[in-house]
Amino acid sequence: MRNIWTLAKKEYKNYFNSPIAYIVAFVILLVLGIFFALNITYLTLNSFQAYGSSPDAGVVTGPFAFMLVLSLPALTMGLLADEKRMGTMELLMTAPLRDAELVIGKWLGAFLFILTVIAITLIFPLIMHFLVYPGIDGGQLFSAYLGIILVSASFLSIGVGISALFSNQIAAFFATLVSFIILWWLIGFPAQIMPSGVDVFRYLDMQAHFYNSLNVGVIKLSDIIYFLSLIALGLFIGTSAVETRRLQS
Repeated sequence: MRNIWTLAKKEYKNYFNSPIAYIVAFVILLVLGIFFALNITYLTLNSFQAYGSSPDAGVVTGPFAFMLVLSLPALTMGLLADEKRMGTMELLMTAPLRDAELVIGKWLGAFLFILTVIAITLIFPLIMHFLVYPGIDGGQLFSAYLGIILVSASFLSIGVGISALFSNQIAAFFATLVSFIILWWLIGFPAQIMPSGVDVFRYLDMQAHFYNSLNVGVIKLSDIIYFLSLIALGLFIGTSAVETRRLQS
């Protein structure tokens, strides 16, 4: 556990020395700020037509999840692929560090960074809470942000696993982006066009687990298990890739 935490802290600090991490954080916050301002403006101008309804945290978390699909590949592409490119992977594998500890430590460092960004975005629902009466729904806020955290953790885990398979950051970026697009959009598409036998596709659709449940304030055990399974799968892929490389070297 100490090795994981030491590596995670190192990776977390490295993000603050990386221009890519700053760009990712800036773009996420900028886009969310624009969406937030447009929604508040629209709701203010049309308040007499809202019939007493008030906005909730989904105004922020909805576009936030979409931004994670497009931005997180940039955070994970170099976690292990860059170690291979620079030749430092061999040094890590000779250190008193288990393969699983290496992968989990890299993932945890990236997760801590995105948690920092998530914490900053709480300013938007906080502002909204003081703009509407009697305030936004705390339960829905908790559920929606729990969903954002689980989506982030799942994507980062898959990204770390894919990064371990490549020695080129650009290749890792596009492979990760394609995987995210499949999980978020394409894998649930058969459930929309096929009349039957689509339960598997419906369950594998990450977007459905977030938008249809967590983002509207509904926390289901099946959704939690789904995201935890994705996290475990990504870490398993990464660990297996590192172990394979160790055996080949």
